[in-house]
Amino acid sequence: MSQRILIVDDDSRHSHLLAKYFESHDFETVLAQDAIEMQKRRDYFQCDLMILDVNMPGEDGLSICRRLRADGDNIPIILLTARNETVDRILGLEYGSDDYLAKPFDPRELLARVRAVLRRIDNKIPAAHKLESLRVQFGPYVLDASSRSLLFKGKTVSLSADELALLMLLVSMPGKTLSRNQLAWQIKGVDQKIDQRNIDMLVSRLRKRLEEDPLQPRYIKTVRGIGYIFTGIVEFDS
Repeated sequence: MSQRILIVDDDSRHSHLLAKYFESHDFETVLAQDAIEMQKRRDYFQCDLMILDVNMPGEDGLSICRRLRADGDNIPIILLTARNETVDRILGLEYGSDDYLAKPFDPRELLARVRAVLRRIDNKIPAAHKLESLRVQFGPYVLDASSRSLLFKGKTVSLSADELALLMLLVSMPGKTLSRNQLAWQIKGVDQKIDQRNIDMLVSRLRKRLEEDPLQPRYIKTVRGIGYIFTGIVEFDS
């Protein structure tokens, strides 16, 4: 399953060269020239990482990074700057970027940094063997991974294997936004046909089973342009 990178850079020649390079290494790419185009692309495409140029007209990359983090948007961000200035690097990290790289650079180094950031993000998701012992309570529900069951006030709630796997992942990381790609990648062993589009369908089915009003969910909320977050209060059994 290809991961998708959003490249935000007003230098179209540079961004197209980067796109071609990443596509030759099995990534998908989406291009934007400024903050407005960036938002339009993210409204339409699910992206796993953003390469963000600092020096752009209008809203610059540092400002975009700070605004996204203030809004609770945790898409991985690698900043690019034409100046190797310490202040840019410090501000970028303080504003929540995951890495930075000064221009000019070898695209192989950027590729290595992209892969490293994506690995760090994926490694934050609990391993399968840890999920198998998960037992938590949220609201009137008890989720017991060892018996592969969800109880509502003591009564079993019927869930498919994929619905249960998705719920386990979300509940295991309450308050953390998980991208559709992260979720699909983690549960692909349950159903080899699972992809990012299937995740939306599974979330819709889970909401119908969990929520009093699926259109105004209490537990599983959508993070626009990214994925989903579990917002219920979770009590973990030790």
